[in-house]
Amino acid sequence: MESLILSINALLWGKVLWILIIAVGAFLTFRLGFLPLLKIGYAFRQLWRTRKTQEIAGISPFGTLMVALSATVGTGNIAGVATAIGLGGPGALFWMWFSALLGMATKYSESVCAVHFREKNLHGKYVGGPMYYIKNGMGKKWLWLAVLFAVFGSLAGFGIGNTVQANSVAASVERAFGVERNWTALVMTIVIGIVLIGGLRGIARAATALVPFMSVVYVIAGFIVIAANVSEIPSALAMVVESAFTGTAATGGFAGATVALAIEKGIARGVFSNEAGLGSAPIAHAAAESNSPVEQGCVAMLGTFIDTLIICTITGFSIILTGVWDGDFQGTAMSQAAFSAVLPFGDQIVALSLSLFAFTTILGWSYYGERCAEFLLGEKIVFWYRCVWVAAVPIGVLMSLELVWSIADILNGLMAIPNVIALFALSGLVVKLTREHFKADTNTAVSRESN
Repeated sequence: MESLILSINALLWGKVLWILIIAVGAFLTFRLGFLPLLKIGYAFRQLWRTRKTQEIAGISPFGTLMVALSATVGTGNIAGVATAIGLGGPGALFWMWFSALLGMATKYSESVCAVHFREKNLHGKYVGGPMYYIKNGMGKKWLWLAVLFAVFGSLAGFGIGNTVQANSVAASVERAFGVERNWTALVMTIVIGIVLIGGLRGIARAATALVPFMSVVYVIAGFIVIAANVSEIPSALAMVVESAFTGTAATGGFAGATVALAIEKGIARGVFSNEAGLGSAPIAHAAAESNSPVEQGCVAMLGTFIDTLIICTITGFSIILTGVWDGDFQGTAMSQAAFSAVLPFGDQIVALSLSLFAFTTILGWSYYGERCAEFLLGEKIVFWYRCVWVAAVPIGVLMSLELVWSIADILNGLMAIPNVIALFALSGLVVKLTREHFKADTNTAVSRESN
């Protein structure tokens, strides 16, 4: 059974899935006229405009971005980047950037659909995501596809969004600070339980406080590492671009990598890090108290920009500039070695960042999972889902996770397939809503100038 699961995982993420996700990203980018890349400034203006929004029934667009980032920014930004470079060479970083640039159009389109087709539950709160835009946008004959997404989503979170993250926190804290795993399990279980009592508002408050803080700390530390090797940046950048198209020769402890391996590892880990195409982030963005699907879509695509083009890039350049990528380090240890090469407490900084990243990922994915479960079984299931979710945290800390990783990977991949089908089917509507929105904005601006 384990061999079968590993084979299915290798088939899904080896070629099939990341090619499908990149294809839909390219398709949407061209159909939207490269709008997600051209509207970065507009997106940041919308984000800061809504930063001070006070909501009654829901949360602000800024809050939903923090929830989405809390689930997206995780171990993939530290361990995932290191794994991609360790297996695919420096060129893998280039293909991570490539996946992010196309993924912005995917994340934008997901969130436009999520807000446009969302519903209100019995408590008057917005709920949405791929299961809702499949049901409401593609018609009842496709309801089975929405059900499949919800089933995969409600289960996948226990792997990639819970047990794996809890284990990563315990391992990094134990390695850097010597804290026993049992204590880490106890503290995490209590804190996560308390936060989840507050529902989405509780998650949003925690995410709004922690995500900016942890990102700033990690970014500053990464910039110090990069600044210490500033003279090597041009050669490092040249290495990234050159090896992306020529492969990387064996050197030191690095076994060498072909162009195909650099593409595969870079794109696969990029998709896994920013989650564009998986259909998870639009579940959070659907809850925003925003009347504009396009404005919320613009805010949503910043998640991919921040996750991969900023945080993953800092990790990648720190690893390449310090030269640890061709040594014997792997995964998180490679990132810790890179930071420790410049900073006195580099390994502790990485451990703390990884712990906060993973902790908020557990919170964000709990919301995704319970919304999927609610779609299947109604609101009565939410309380029990949260109870099982909290109980899974200490299990994740103490268990062996190789098989759980593979199962989680498969479920994540199976989530993406219904979502990608829906994005292809609803792409015309996304283009129509986008054109109408920016045409109205242009007309409003012209009217103000004439007055």
